[in-house]
Amino acid sequence: MFSAVAFGFADSVNALLIAVIVAIGIMLPRGRYRKVAPLLILGDWLGVYLLALAVMALFNGLQDWVQTALASPWFGIILIAVGALTVVLTWRARPEEDNRIVDMMLKFLREPSPWTVAAGFVLGFLQSLTSVPFYSGIAVLSVGDYSPLVKYGGMFFYACIALSLPTLVAALVALVRRYPLSPPGRGFQWARENPQTVSKGGGYLVALFLIVLGVLHL
Repeated sequence: MFSAVAFGFADSVNALLIAVIVAIGIMLPRGRYRKVAPLLILGDWLGVYLLALAVMALFNGLQDWVQTALASPWFGIILIAVGALTVVLTWRARPEEDNRIVDMMLKFLREPSPWTVAAGFVLGFLQSLTSVPFYSGIAVLSVGDYSPLVKYGGMFFYACIALSLPTLVAALVALVRRYPLSPPGRGFQWARENPQTVSKGGGYLVALFLIVLGVLHL
């Protein structure tokens, strides 16, 4: 269970969603931000949750194969390899590519609407679809000695954990807008001035996490 929770927290390092939250925090008036940000996060949560249910159903159907894969040292080797690849991709990442995606998403986030939820859904679904920690955490839960109710019900909380960091960032942005000279406000200002450092730091953190878990699994 602890491993699944840890993978869920690793999945919460969603640099693109966090960048979008920060962007609307800068762009939107306070009242509108308070309406748009929760809808964006709700949509993201729905994307993660529905994908998690589908993946859990798939892994339950392949439980013997999943259990064999998790017990194999190859699982650790794959985690280490993905961690190393994440280091390379993070190092080579170009901020302007993420900026284009953020600018495209902002077109749907100027007013609270169903499009706000849809934009969040797409972000959450695609981020989890390409996230190794996301699949790893569900795989661990799928082979656990739990009832189907616990497994599928646990996906609700798994999605909540995966959205924990973006939700915290959204709350901090609201706090900073209200108290710009507070310590969080100064930290936010530094992050605005050093977006590449913040983004790369998150990527390296996830990479380190995967490598450590992979080593421990061997």
